[in-house]
Amino acid sequence: MASPLVFIDGDQGTTGLQIHQRLRDRSDLRLITLSAEYRKDPQRRAEIINDCDIAILCLPDPAARDAVASIKNPAVRVIDASSAHRTHPDWVYGFAQMNSQQAGRIATARRVSNPGCYPTGAIGLLRPLLEAGLLPTDYPMNIYAVSGYSGKGRAGVEEYEGEGASQAPAFQVYGLGLAHKHVPEIQQQSGLTERPMFVPAYGAFRQGIALTIPVQTRLLAPGVSAVQLHACLARHYADARHVHVMSMQEAKELTFLDPQALNGTDDLRLSVFENDETGQVLLAAVFDNLGKGAAGAAVQNLDLMLAGA
Repeated sequence: MASPLVFIDGDQGTTGLQIHQRLRDRSDLRLITLSAEYRKDPQRRAEIINDCDIAILCLPDPAARDAVASIKNPAVRVIDASSAHRTHPDWVYGFAQMNSQQAGRIATARRVSNPGCYPTGAIGLLRPLLEAGLLPTDYPMNIYAVSGYSGKGRAGVEEYEGEGASQAPAFQVYGLGLAHKHVPEIQQQSGLTERPMFVPAYGAFRQGIALTIPVQTRLLAPGVSAVQLHACLARHYADARHVHVMSMQEAKELTFLDPQALNGTDDLRLSVFENDETGQVLLAAVFDNLGKGAAGAAVQNLDLMLAGA
């Protein structure tokens, strides 16, 4: 029996390139991409996608929707790394550690939507706490995050590594219209009933994310504390591969968060900081936007789907 044929559509972008590098030397699958002369040929793309076993789409949202629409072969399975299908009811959300059933759902799914980079950290922190009832589902949530410039894709890499790199800003807050495309994904997949406020930023480093969510204990149910929030996260991820919850003692010893601390890994590190006197808590996530936040998650989902075939 031939090894599964995996088609990476969009292997020249930051995510697609990383996925290709991770898969190119594997002997348990066959890898195919579009050569340069066929990248803008919809007929050739449709032929390849309908002949493969699993397609990994690393495309802009409209192109991803077009690629899915071109699939006529019911046996073809898809991992979409774009944001086109992350809130679609017919697609399985590709965050394997989100709950105890999610890995199994991914393994047997025909359509899997890879999580966004920022949502990976936000949902990783919020969903267990919301499901446990420790955070109200209508909490006025504020989410702040800074990413390496590769989160902007090839345009970000060119801005910071190309000819005009010396003019690139050291730090830039964006999404000032408060309509970032990740917000509906964060709200739906975490279980919030009200739209969160999300404020993202880019720093002058290639990759890595530090994401923080402030919480006021006075807005929580009586008795809910940072210790309880931490215990919930620790229980939820106790046996989770690639998700680690820092102990409260370790968190107390930290004086800063380094967004690049987990670069080159597929890990997500969660932590809870507190100030007892003020009743303030800070939830935090650190991870590689190209690892757990993109390519790493896609390869994890691929492996689950291959095992569940």
